[in-house]
Amino acid sequence: MELGYNLTLKQEQKLRMTPELRQAIELLQFTSLELDEYLEDQIEKNPLLEMEELKDNQENVEEQSKENEEIDWEEVIENYDDISYKPQNEKDEKEYTYENFVSYSPSLKEHLLVQIKLIFTDEKDIEIGEILVDYVDENGYFKGEMGEIGQEFNLEEEDIENVLNRIQTLDPVGVGARDLKECLIIQLKEKKIKKPSIYKVIENHLEDIAKNRLQNISKKLDIELKEVQEICDLIKTLEPKPGRGYSEEEKDVKYITPDIILREIDGEYVILLNDITAPRLNINKYYKKLITKSKDANTAEYLKEKLNSAMWIIKSIEQRRMTIYNVVKSILKHQEEFFKKGEKALKPLTLKEVAKDINVHESTVSRAVNGKYMQAPNGLFELKYFFSSGVSSNKGSVSAISIKAIIKDLIEKEDVKKPLSDQKITDILKGKGISISRRTVAKYRDELNIPSSTLRKRY
Repeated sequence: MELGYNLTLKQEQKLRMTPELRQAIELLQFTSLELDEYLEDQIEKNPLLEMEELKDNQENVEEQSKENEEIDWEEVIENYDDISYKPQNEKDEKEYTYENFVSYSPSLKEHLLVQIKLIFTDEKDIEIGEILVDYVDENGYFKGEMGEIGQEFNLEEEDIENVLNRIQTLDPVGVGARDLKECLIIQLKEKKIKKPSIYKVIENHLEDIAKNRLQNISKKLDIELKEVQEICDLIKTLEPKPGRGYSEEEKDVKYITPDIILREIDGEYVILLNDITAPRLNINKYYKKLITKSKDANTAEYLKEKLNSAMWIIKSIEQRRMTIYNVVKSILKHQEEFFKKGEKALKPLTLKEVAKDINVHESTVSRAVNGKYMQAPNGLFELKYFFSSGVSSNKGSVSAISIKAIIKDLIEKEDVKKPLSDQKITDILKGKGISISRRTVAKYRDELNIPSSTLRKRY
């Protein structure tokens, strides 16, 4: 076999991920916040890109002039008082309303320290109080050890105990307790409840309350079942975590700006894309003119490169808008009954069905619904919410979300003295033509945070 060197031409088709395609895919899966950060970065890097500002409602000059014509100048002159003239505020002067200011909320520690300085007059007690507050956790429980604190700060345990007892009288009620029992007892004393049976239940039967074993409490304390039920209802009104109102997690409120707004106008649904979450971009006119006028070849080349980059970003943003719009349009087509009747009318829907409907790949639909929210007439929903598995029935397929809504509705209407068991709920659903196992009912009930029939029973 003879070996040699040859040059040959060969044509073949290959699918390659170009930088532009990667950019379009990346922009599609961005949430509104991620998109804002990305565009701010690109606008800083690319002088040709600028964001189109949202136009406020401008006054009509003709309407303004008509309003001026309608002024009764004779009445104005009549009421004019030269002596009592007061200068008007400057138009450029900013007006502030207190509603625009966010109020400051102190932490639990700060709240307790302020109260300690009010109730104690002795400097030593204030110092011990400030030390003990450091051992109070975010739920309001005291987690320190008296002996260790005494040794570390050279303090008498009796003094520490006295100061802690005073701290337990502070707001919020129950703060400074060493365990749940002490926390609940502090709250009962604050309510001036003196019934001994209630204190006995807290001391010895909290686990029985958690598992709804009221008959066990009734036998051991020799009191009627009805009275035990009343005691349990009272205990459940107490706060097990008195400090949680001051928790940092409570302050970390997250706000969602919907990407899509669905409105019902004259019986028809209209899809509106929120320009705040999908901003429109423009090419800066000054730099656009500079490309043709610039005599410097390097400058012109740089601007052309930035122009191409800007055009690709604008095209990708518009493509993103249209993809999200088409996905929402397809969801609306499949789930229109949901927007009219609520959760029970939600149908099973898969990414594959929507992808086939709008003629794109499943991965495109997945990226389009990731982290996107829709404000509908009946609430705010993540787009993923509309995609759920289904269960067969004699009326067709029923979504898992609608089954959960039915289960929740059945439990809300049940007789509390004879709550529905999971098997009973299964039988009711089968009677409605929904074939589902008892295990699945139990799973859906747990996902709804609804306790079992044993724990729901009232005596």
